[in-house]
Amino acid sequence: MTTATLSAPAWTDKKRYLWLLGIVVMGLPLYGYGLYLWTGLSLFFWTTPVIVYTLIPLFDRLIGEDESNPPDGVMAALAQEKYYRYVVYAAIPAQYLSFIGGTYLAVRGDLVWYQWLGLLVSVGMTSGLAINVGHELGHQTSKLERWLAKIALAPVMYGHFYVEHNRGHHVRVATPEDPATSRFGESFYEFLPRCVYGSIKSAWEIEKQRLEKQGKSVWSIENDNLQAWAITVALFAAMTAWLGWWALPFMIVQGAYGGSLLEVVNYLEHYGLRRQKKADGSYERCQPHHSWNSNHTATNIFLYHLQRHSDHHANPTRSFQTLRNFEGVPRLPNGYAGMIVVAYIPWLWFRVMDPKVVQHFGGDMSKANIKPSIRDRILAKYGSATA
Repeated sequence: MTTATLSAPAWTDKKRYLWLLGIVVMGLPLYGYGLYLWTGLSLFFWTTPVIVYTLIPLFDRLIGEDESNPPDGVMAALAQEKYYRYVVYAAIPAQYLSFIGGTYLAVRGDLVWYQWLGLLVSVGMTSGLAINVGHELGHQTSKLERWLAKIALAPVMYGHFYVEHNRGHHVRVATPEDPATSRFGESFYEFLPRCVYGSIKSAWEIEKQRLEKQGKSVWSIENDNLQAWAITVALFAAMTAWLGWWALPFMIVQGAYGGSLLEVVNYLEHYGLRRQKKADGSYERCQPHHSWNSNHTATNIFLYHLQRHSDHHANPTRSFQTLRNFEGVPRLPNGYAGMIVVAYIPWLWFRVMDPKVVQHFGGDMSKANIKPSIRDRILAKYGSATA
C-alpha cells in the first residue's frame, strides 16, 4: 500500500520518511565511535547525549510544532499500512547492533575512563529509547509484535514494563494509586524509586492474579514477566560468555541508566494531573486532559508520536502514525527531549511546571494529584475544596 491509496480524502503524511530517523538514532553510539576513529576526538563517544539533550531540543524550538491530524477518512487505511510497522521493526536490529557493539568496545576497546563513560551513557540512552519501541509494539494485538516488544525491552532489563504499562498504568493513570504518575511537588529523584519499585510490584501482582484465575502458578512459564526477564538473562549470559565478566557490569549499568530514561518520561507525562472520583467512588474515565501533550516535531519523530499522549491513553491500541492532536489539553513548553533536562533540575522543573498545573485546575488544587507530605500546605495556599 502506498500513500496514493490514502485518498479519501486525498492526504499525504509529510513525516512519512522522517520516521526512519528513529532507526538512525538507535545507531548513534556506533556512529560516535566511527567519528572518534576518523578524527581522534574522544568527545564523539558522547555523541548520543549531545544530540538527544541539546540538538533535538534545539530543533524542537527551531522547527516548532506540528498540530496537523490525518483526516478521519484515511485513518483506517493509514492504520493498516505495513510501512509504518516495518519502520518500528527495523529499530530493533539497530538497537541490538549498538548494544552488542557498544558492549564489545567497552570490554575490548582499550578505552580510557572518559571514553568508556561516554560509551556507557550512549548505549544506555539507545536502550532507553528502545523502550519506546517496545511500548509501541506492546500495545499491538499480534503475537509477533508482542514478542518483539519483549525482545526490545531485554537489553534495558525492563521486561516487566510490557505487563505493568498495558494492564497497570493504563488502568490507574492519573490517580494516586498509579506508581507511574508523578505528583505535584514531587521531584524526579523522589519519583524514580517509587515508580521503579511500584511498577515491578504491580507487574508481578497483575500476572499473579491473571494466572491464578487460570488455575496456574505465578511461576508458570506463561508468566509474561518471567518470559521477558528470561530473554534478558539469556542475552546477558551470552554476552558474558563471549566477552568475559567485565561485560556484565557494563550491561547492568547501561540498562539501569536506560530504565531511568523511561521513568523521567513517565515523570513528565502526567505530572500533578488527576482523574476525579465519581459518586460511587470509582474514577472517571481517562480523558485527553489527563496527560501532558507536546506537538514539537523533532522529538515526536524519533519517539514515534509518543508526545501525543492524550490520544494514546484514549486509544491505547492506535498505531503511532494515526495518533491525533487535541485542542485544549495540558501542553508542555518543549518536547520531551528538552523537558527531560528540566526534570533533572528540580527547582527549575517546579518553577516551569507548577504554575502550569495550577493554571490547568483554575487554581483549585484540590483536584490535583499532590505529594501527600505537602498537600495541606498546597491546599491552604490555593484552595481546600474536598477532593
